Amino acid sequence: MITKVLSVGGSIVAPEKPDTAFLTAFSAMVKEWLEADKERRLILVVGGGAPARIYQTACREVFAGVENNACDWIGIMATRLNAQLVKAIFGDLCREDVVTNPSEANVFTGRILLAAGWKPGFSTDNDAVLLAEKFNADTVVNLSNIEKVYTDDPRKNPDAKPIDSISWADFCAMVGEEWEPGKNCPFDPIASKKAREMGLKVICAGGKNIANIRAILDGSDFVGTIIG
Repeated sequence: MITKVLSVGGSIVAPEKPDTAFLTAFSAMVKEWLEADKERRLILVVGGGAPARIYQTACREVFAGVENNACDWIGIMATRLNAQLVKAIFGDLCREDVVTNPSEANVFTGRILLAAGWKPGFSTDNDAVLLAEKFNADTVVNLSNIEKVYTDDPRKNPDAKPIDSISWADFCAMVGEEWEPGKNCPFDPIASKKAREMGLKVICAGGKNIANIRAILDGSDFVGTIIG
């Protein structure tokens, strides 16, 4: 069985509200890819997006002393809502409940497995890495609102350069070692450390380009950054 893991950023699924145009095109592409080979299956790990950030910001505005743990739980619940939406869209292709604890995910009988946030201190990137290890996937595709990893934030630094490939050592030095709720980075530090230990390859790519996602799944030429 060929197992691929897609970590679908919440900013792709629900940038302000659920993006039905994207979900329609994405689900059609996934179904077509699965239909082309019965030995294929897909793990989709869904992020929190706007609902997570909006509710976390509201909490901090009302109570400036809120702990990171509480904000993390807010984000986790947003990921579960988004994942439940995506699971419903794929219908009978998803037989199992949404995975909320990757360490206990032992059954994958359908063609698609949906996963969401687990517990404070970890992002859905980490869940994707743990599920890749559990179900013997050698690559995680991280889909977000950026097409490539940059040397710096291109929105703040006009001299930031896109990166085609980067080693785990250099990437980990760039993103640091600590996770914060709502932290915006290409792949979170905790997940990066685990992926580095596993020798896992991570591809960061734009989540809105359906044709490019299909190219990645097919092993064809694509636009993105390879970390590994």
